[in-house]
Amino acid sequence: MNIQELKSKYSLIKTFIDLAEIPSPSLKEDKVADKIIEILKNINVKAQKDSYGNVIARLAYSKGYENVPSLLLSAHMDVVGDSSPVNISLSENKKYIETDKTRSLGSDDKAGAAAMIDITNDLINNPKIKHGPIELLFTRDEEIGMTGIKNIDYAQIESKYALIVDGDNLGQHFTEGAGFTNVYVSVVDGIGGHSGINIQDQNRINAIKVLSEVDCLIPQGVYKKHPTKGVITSINAGVSVGGTANTYISEIINEIYALAETNENIPDKFKTKNILKTISREAGLNSINPCAYQSYSIRSSDPENEQELINFIFDKVKKINKKYQNKIKIIAEKKPHLPAFVNNTDNILSQVIVQSSKDNNLPADPASIHAGTEAHVLAKCQNKYGETFKPIIVGVADLENIHSSDEKLDWQSFLVGKKWLSDIIINFAEKHK
Repeated sequence: MNIQELKSKYSLIKTFIDLAEIPSPSLKEDKVADKIIEILKNINVKAQKDSYGNVIARLAYSKGYENVPSLLLSAHMDVVGDSSPVNISLSENKKYIETDKTRSLGSDDKAGAAAMIDITNDLINNPKIKHGPIELLFTRDEEIGMTGIKNIDYAQIESKYALIVDGDNLGQHFTEGAGFTNVYVSVVDGIGGHSGINIQDQNRINAIKVLSEVDCLIPQGVYKKHPTKGVITSINAGVSVGGTANTYISEIINEIYALAETNENIPDKFKTKNILKTISREAGLNSINPCAYQSYSIRSSDPENEQELINFIFDKVKKINKKYQNKIKIIAEKKPHLPAFVNNTDNILSQVIVQSSKDNNLPADPASIHAGTEAHVLAKCQNKYGETFKPIIVGVADLENIHSSDEKLDWQSFLVGKKWLSDIIINFAEKHK
C-alpha cells in the first residue's frame, strides 16, 4: 500500500494529508484555515474566521438531544516548521506517514484537526449517529505565543466542556498540566575589545565565557519527579546567543532582503537547517564580547518547587556578580508564560473518556501533562454563560519525533484514535440525554 492508496481508502488520512501539505508556521495559517473552511463547507457545515483568524464552526444537536451540554473540540492550525514544501510519503515499513526528512510533518496538531473534521463528516452524513451540540475551534499560533486561543471572543462560545485534541500518543487523557515560566539571563555592560590587542587586559571580561559559567551552575532537565505523577518540575536551556552573532545576523537580514528584491535565490548557508552553523563559522571571532544572553523555560505543577528553583538560579547569578566585582553585569529575570491548570471536581467528561477508553482497549487513567497547551489558557476563561471551561487534552494518534524533520505519524493508531474520539462524543451525549 502506498500513500495514495491510503488516501483513497480512508477519508481521515486524506484530510490529514490535505492539511499537512499546506505549510503553516505560527501566524501564517491563512491557507490552511481557508482549506478547513472549504472542507467543512463541502459537507454543509458553516465555518468562518473570527477577527483574529481562528476558525469556528458549529453542529446542531440531534433530535431528542437538545438537553445535552454543548461540547467544544479544539485543535491548532500552526506547526513547528517554515514555509518550505511538505513532501509526504509512507515509510519503508508502511507503518508511518512521514516527510522526505527536510522538514517537520505537522502532525502536531493537524492530526487533531483532521480527526475533528472527519468525525464532523460522519455526524453530518450519518443521522443514525446521535450527538449533542458541538462547537469546533481551529486556533492560530499555539506553538509560539498561544495568541489564537487568547484572542477568542468567549462570549460567542456556549460550551463549558472542552476536548483539546492535541496529545502526542493515542489514548492520552490529561486533566491537569504544569505551568510555564521563562527565565532570562543577560550578561551585559562588559568592556569590549580586540581579542589580540586587548586580550591581556583583565578588566575586559568576555560575556560568552561568563554566560557559560552561569549556565554550568544551573540545572538542566528534571528538577523534581513524583513517583506516580511523573515530572513535577523541569528546566531547559532554550536559547543562547551573544558576541559578534548580533552584527552578523543583521548583515544576513540585509543581504536576504536585497536578494528578495531582485528575486534571486537564497544561498543554502542561510537556510533554516544551516543558519546556526553558518553564524558560528562566519561571524567574527576577534572580539572580546561585551554581552550575551540565555533563556530558560521552567515547567512545574508545584508553585513552591518552581520558586525554589528560581531562587536557586538568582542566588547563583548574585554570587557570580560578586565574583566579577562589577567588571561585567549578570542580570536574571523571570516572566510567567502560562499558568498551571488543575484537575477540577466536575469530572463528567473525564468519566466518559475513561469508559470510552476501556471500550477501545486504550489507557484510561487521567494524568498530568508537563507541556504547555491551550488547555492552560482555556481553564482560566469563561464561556458566554459565565461558566469556567473544563478542558481535557486527548491524543488521537501515536506521533514520533514531533517538531523535527524525522516526525512521523502511526496511521493505524490514528484510525483507532478517531473512533475513540467519536465514541467520546457519542457517549457524552448519551450520558446527558
